[in-house]
Amino acid sequence: MGTSTLHIDLDALAANWRALDKLSADTVETSAVVKADAYGLGVGKVARALMRTGVKSFFVAAAEEGVVLREAVGPKPWIGVLGGHMPGDTDMIGDMGLVPMLNSLDQITRHFEALPGRPFGIQLDTGMNRLGLEPVEWDAVKDLVMKAKPDLVMSHLACADEPEHEMNAYQLKNFREMTDGLKVRRALAATGGILLGPDYHFDLVRPGIGMYGGLPYEDGKPVVRLECPVIQTRDVQPGETVGYSNMWTAEVPSRIATVACGYADGITRLISNKAVLFDGETPCPLVGKVSMDLITVDITHLDQVPRSLDLLCAHQTVDDLATIGQTIGYEILTSLGARYQRRYIG
Repeated sequence: MGTSTLHIDLDALAANWRALDKLSADTVETSAVVKADAYGLGVGKVARALMRTGVKSFFVAAAEEGVVLREAVGPKPWIGVLGGHMPGDTDMIGDMGLVPMLNSLDQITRHFEALPGRPFGIQLDTGMNRLGLEPVEWDAVKDLVMKAKPDLVMSHLACADEPEHEMNAYQLKNFREMTDGLKVRRALAATGGILLGPDYHFDLVRPGIGMYGGLPYEDGKPVVRLECPVIQTRDVQPGETVGYSNMWTAEVPSRIATVACGYADGITRLISNKAVLFDGETPCPLVGKVSMDLITVDITHLDQVPRSLDLLCAHQTVDDLATIGQTIGYEILTSLGARYQRRYIG
């Protein structure tokens, strides 16, 4: 075994979706966000597992992702494209039955002219200043748009990961002012918004990171385990160094394992000399710099040389690694490289 193995627990993923689904009323639909190849875990396998669990609607970032998803799940599920209807997307949207969330006056014009009568949604900007129609634009086109009967009107929260942040109530107020009284399904909450409670749920919620075992959903089961094979071990004497830039120096006689994983596999160099890997439940310090294909690990305290060590597991989640690497769990997950063998459980 020369490459690392990413174990993906589809049963844990499904359990996380079901748990998030239970946090909203029966009248609220729980969809699933599977953009960026299902956060790096493989959109076909992930989406089919979620369909078996009860998911009927999915969101992707771009039309190209929607095409891949449609080919994996067949004609039934509803697929929303968060990036909307971009130039060059018309054939993909039309042929694959995708539903663009129209973000601007240009996109509304493009969709209505190129695919008249075909489904669409609208994204509103309630204060994040990223995607969506601003209030003055929405006022100008609202009557025209509502005559065409959008599938959904949605917005996105900027600070939902911080429940006490005043931005949440501010955006909720703006969303209500822009949409109350309209005969249309509404959506505001992703994972963080679901956890803010029923005021934020409206007609549809769209969990993403929480399904994959990441914060802010603290009760989520871990979905990924990253197993890194040990390629070689060596004994290092006091005063000898390990890896690039002599970043780690042995203070006592040490046994160092070299494992197959590195920044080419999406493992940030910022965890160099800081993270640990696990042999079962036993932590083993990462020593020296993460290099392109290799990581060096101190296994002096182990009774025997392990066949492999885990970088991600129940004892070190994507969010734990993200904290060490000064980033967020989303970035750790979506960076996991294409070289891994992917093994699906469940």
